[in-house]
Amino acid sequence: MKIAISTDGDFVSAHFGRCPSFTIVEIGDNKVLGKDVIDNPGHHPGFLPQFLNKEGVNAIIAGGMGQRAAELFADVGIEAVVGVSGSVNEVIDKIVAGTLAGGESLCQPGLGKGYGVDKTECEHPDEED
Repeated sequence: MKIAISTDGDFVSAHFGRCPSFTIVEIGDNKVLGKDVIDNPGHHPGFLPQFLNKEGVNAIIAGGMGQRAAELFADVGIEAVVGVSGSVNEVIDKIVAGTLAGGESLCQPGLGKGYGVDKTECEHPDEED
């Protein structure tokens, strides 16, 4: 199974489409078979699901994404798991152990519109550190 993790540095990005990169990890026989980090090729509706599908990705993990984006991933057979945070390595360990759990999207609808990977700030309500 190939999984794309929206990545910002060493951590899961809160927004799949605006992450600087994706960590592509291949899991098999309860171990990591391969791991590669690729730059985000750009964000516009429908592109990333098609791009990641061509890369052989079966699932995407992110802090959040909108409902329409999740539907576009589902249309190409990619499961979207949102509500995930923490370090990429911790997430990979949870995937291998079978303990990764998703949750509610960390993005609110409409807050990601109007820009792509170039925007560095999101219009989320103030979050406590």
